[in-house]
Amino acid sequence: MSTTRLPKSIYLLSLCNAYLYICASLLITISALIGFELAPDKRLSTLPLALQFFAIMCGSVPASLIMGKIGRKAGFLIGGSIGVVGACIALWSVFNGHFIGYCLATICFGLFAAFGNYYRFTAAEVVPLSGKSLAISMVMAGGVIAAFIGPNLANWSAGFFPSSLFAGPFAVLIGVYFLSMMTIAFADLPAPVKSDEPYNGRSLTLILAQPVFIIAVLCQMLGYGTMNLVMTATPLAMQDHSYGLGATAFVIQWHVVSMFAPSFITGHLIQKIGIVKVLGMGVALGLSCVAINLMGSSMMHYTASLVLLGVSWNFLFIGGTSLLTDVYQSSEKSRTQAANDLIVFSTVTITALAAGGMHHLFGYRIVNISVIPFLLITGLAVIWLSRIRRPALASNVS
Repeated sequence: MSTTRLPKSIYLLSLCNAYLYICASLLITISALIGFELAPDKRLSTLPLALQFFAIMCGSVPASLIMGKIGRKAGFLIGGSIGVVGACIALWSVFNGHFIGYCLATICFGLFAAFGNYYRFTAAEVVPLSGKSLAISMVMAGGVIAAFIGPNLANWSAGFFPSSLFAGPFAVLIGVYFLSMMTIAFADLPAPVKSDEPYNGRSLTLILAQPVFIIAVLCQMLGYGTMNLVMTATPLAMQDHSYGLGATAFVIQWHVVSMFAPSFITGHLIQKIGIVKVLGMGVALGLSCVAINLMGSSMMHYTASLVLLGVSWNFLFIGGTSLLTDVYQSSEKSRTQAANDLIVFSTVTITALAAGGMHHLFGYRIVNISVIPFLLITGLAVIWLSRIRRPALASNVS
């Protein structure tokens, strides 16, 4: 299935995913700085960002269940509305120096992301079964735009209001959230399945006990956890080695590019060589990232390792998402996807909070060593998947 045959809705979902990550990268660029400026106790400077991740984790299940009841489009419009409200609260808070208000705003940003994280699952629902991995991949490719626009948008808009350095980015965010809502309004998305019959799918326990579900979640969860720990600690390590902000921004920007640029081919790779090999490549690239970080601390080491880390995340996250769509029936999707994202983004939250403390207490070398078990467990899960798939392939051949 070529990209030219993908329906218009896939490209609109890709744009929406770009808006999602533009917001995320812009907020990562400025949120800790705002927290430091507004917090009465400077130890709370990262609390707003932590609350954003916590809101994503807590909002994942309700967002999925809401969309299961009222449909994807209505759910995404609700998420966009929450984002607009959050940006308005943030704008008021930075003008008035209100720390609690800003914390409330970041919870709204997290809830928007909790809805937006389902763009990738929606892509699998608007194409035939044979094209789902390609559709998911193309939607994730929208994140490439965010790598260049998000941080630069924060820098460009900082001078909008002379009285407040950080007000401009939130005025821009209001526009981005509205763009997201306008874009999704034109997408042709499946309506919710209306039925007066009681739920007739399998119990959640049975769904979660499937080996393929476990493998899909492990690949997403541990791939994301590895990426979060190493990526978050890298700017701190570069600062320790006296690299300036420009050098750090260069490394992070190319890391974000490498997270999303492979999406243009990941779906094709899954179709061509199979999901087991793509997931295996993700594990190998993650281990290569760690090896490079343990070898040295030059600019080349940091850049190369984080590029490999980004591609590793892409293969494991898209591969795991694609694999997850094999384990549920239509009536089971809301519960299954909610359980998946709750587990995955709980890990994202924990690793985001742990990275700074681990680096401070133990150093960058230990941070890298600590993710090796994550990657080895993921590798074992991929081997498990290959053994599950082997009998099925053999029966198809015969």
